Amino acid sequence: MGKLLRAAIGGLAAGLVMLLARGAVAPVLAAQEEHVPRRADFGHERPGPDVRHIADWALDSGDNAGLPFVVVDKVHARVFVFAGNGRLLGASPVLVGLTPGDDAVPGIGARQLSTIQPAERTTPAGRFAAALNKSLAGEEILWVDYDSGVALHRVIATVPKERRLQRLQSALPQEHRITFGCINVPVKFFDKVVSPAFTGTSGIVYVLPETRPVRDVFGSYDVGPGPGPAAGRQGGSEAAPSR
Repeated sequence: MGKLLRAAIGGLAAGLVMLLARGAVAPVLAAQEEHVPRRADFGHERPGPDVRHIADWALDSGDNAGLPFVVVDKVHARVFVFAGNGRLLGASPVLVGLTPGDDAVPGIGARQLSTIQPAERTTPAGRFAAALNKSLAGEEILWVDYDSGVALHRVIATVPKERRLQRLQSALPQEHRITFGCINVPVKFFDKVVSPAFTGTSGIVYVLPETRPVRDVFGSYDVGPGPGPAAGRQGGSEAAPSR
C-alpha cells in the first residue's frame, strides 16, 4: 500500500510540475504570438534604407517612448520629423557639418566659432534627447547636443558667400556641407513642422552615421514578424548657439 501511495504522489507531483512549466511558458509564447510589428508611416516619401530602418525600429522597440522624433540623414542631406505614433509630419533638405564624420571634437561646444577648423566641423551621429529652447540670439531652436553645441534651427543666410539658401535647394548632397555642425532647415519647415511638433514636449533626434554601420551606433534591429531585442540608449539636453 505504501508503494502504491508513493507512486501516486510521485505521479501527481510530476503532473503538477508539467502544468506549472506550461503555465510559465504559455504567457511568453502568447506575448510573442501577439506582437504586431510597428512601422513608421512615411506617406508619399521614399527614404533611404537606413532612414526607414531607424524610424521603424524607434517605433517598434518603443525607443522614442511615444515622443515626437526626428531622423537626420547626413549622407543624403534630408531630415524627417515624426509624431510620437510614427506618422510623418514632414521632410526637408538640410544643411549639415562641412566635414563628413560622426564624432564631435571633445569640448568643441565651448569654443569660439572662429577657433574651429574645417576638419572639426562635423555633425555628430547618435541618439539625442531634444527640446525647444532659445539660442544666444534669442531665436527658437531645437537643442540636439549641448556638449558639442549642435542644434537644429532655421537656416541663417547672413553670409552671402556661403550661399546657404541656394545650397538647401541643390540636388547635390555635397552642396549641403557648410555648417559648423548644426542642422539647418528652411525657415518655413522649422515654423510649420519642427516647432509645432516639439512645442510643449521633448523628443528624440536620431542622427544617422556616415562612417559606421547604423546598427553599431543605435543597437537597432530590422522590424520583422516577431519582437526584436531590447534597445540601448544615449542622451543629451539644454540651449544652443547658432552654428
